[in-house]
Amino acid sequence: MLFVIIAGVVGGFLLLRDGKAPHLTFYPSDGSVSANSPPNLTLEDTGTGLKDLTVTVTQDGKETKLVAIAFPAGTTRRTVPLQLNKLGLKDGPMVIDIVAADNAMLANRAKRKLTVAYDNQPPSISVLTTAHNLNQGGSGLVMFRISEKVRRAGVQAGKHFFPAFPQQGGVYACLFAFPYDVSPSDFLPRLVAVDLAGNERSSGIFFHTRLKPVKSDRIEINQAFLSEKMPDFQHFFPDTRDPLKLFLRVNGELRAANVATLKELPAKTATKPLWQGAFLRLPKAAPRAGFNDQRDYYVNGQKVDHQTHLGLDLASLAASPVPAANSGTVIFAKELGIYGQCVIIDHGLGLQSLYSHLSSIAVAEGKQVTKGQIIGNTGTTGMAGGDHLHFGILVNGIEVEPKEWLDQHWINDNFTNKWNQALGTAK
Repeated sequence: MLFVIIAGVVGGFLLLRDGKAPHLTFYPSDGSVSANSPPNLTLEDTGTGLKDLTVTVTQDGKETKLVAIAFPAGTTRRTVPLQLNKLGLKDGPMVIDIVAADNAMLANRAKRKLTVAYDNQPPSISVLTTAHNLNQGGSGLVMFRISEKVRRAGVQAGKHFFPAFPQQGGVYACLFAFPYDVSPSDFLPRLVAVDLAGNERSSGIFFHTRLKPVKSDRIEINQAFLSEKMPDFQHFFPDTRDPLKLFLRVNGELRAANVATLKELPAKTATKPLWQGAFLRLPKAAPRAGFNDQRDYYVNGQKVDHQTHLGLDLASLAASPVPAANSGTVIFAKELGIYGQCVIIDHGLGLQSLYSHLSSIAVAEGKQVTKGQIIGNTGTTGMAGGDHLHFGILVNGIEVEPKEWLDQHWINDNFTNKWNQALGTAK
């Protein structure tokens, strides 16, 4: 009996002492909402708990009660969607009044009055560039203008999204790729823009695709290679002791994990181009393998694996100095699985260059580099069978044909001229 009395006294004391009103969070916070992307309200009260909530909407002098909820005892947190599509609202400003109370004896109340824009119209897109000609495995640039501020814009090509970046004069620029492993019949890039209220516009662009011949390559894996290279990768798969089985896991599983790492790096890209002109090639180097070479791996005459080579293999003298292909920011400078010692430079707009199998690295992450600056030396780290540089170009984490970016004529036709024309139009 005494326990019940004490509990009642403590409970009453808490009801009287709770002087904090419920905490309210309204989303989105940017002041634009739509029927397609309705707002929601999150309430929290860790004292006596939530008691009730009332939400009214007023537009052009007409007030409508949208929400009236009495919460069950013990409710300390609740997210409430605010469904606006049945209120007959028109595009324009409206006022949302929110009142939430807790269970304190004196009923603490949180009040919020918000003026937001009701917007159900998707943004319009005006394409400023023409002649979007893409080679399979190659790159392209589209520039466009959007009628309003957006939370997201870019090119959607199947499962791949390539973000656009705002430039001067309200123009957006988007580098995108025709992925090497997508057939022309399945490649359908579309511009996408989502405004602050969540309204989405999807628009096609005129484009033309060209197939590129594919080279097949037969690679013999011998015992000497396995004995020399596989110990370097044992720590990735300590349970796999057989050298050939270890090779297959490295060539498959570790390769896939490394590619996944590459796809995370575009988040670090600059919003403006950091490069100028054609990219530099490793000096006095002979080509050893090309982009999209189809590699079949054989052991004792039996095919054991297949992979696609996604870069240029260039061989010069052992430990040759490696220049930065163009100016940018070093965003990766360390070991990366099959790539060995690896440097990745961001050139802006999602464009990045990769240098791997290095014997040494001469730059640090976060540092600016200039075109031609030495960033390391060629080597045999990673899965390299001999001293060479594996050079790659990526567009938003997708490997593309590097030769395009080594060609000044291609850059003029597919980037520089379009860039200058679109920004000139915007002035």
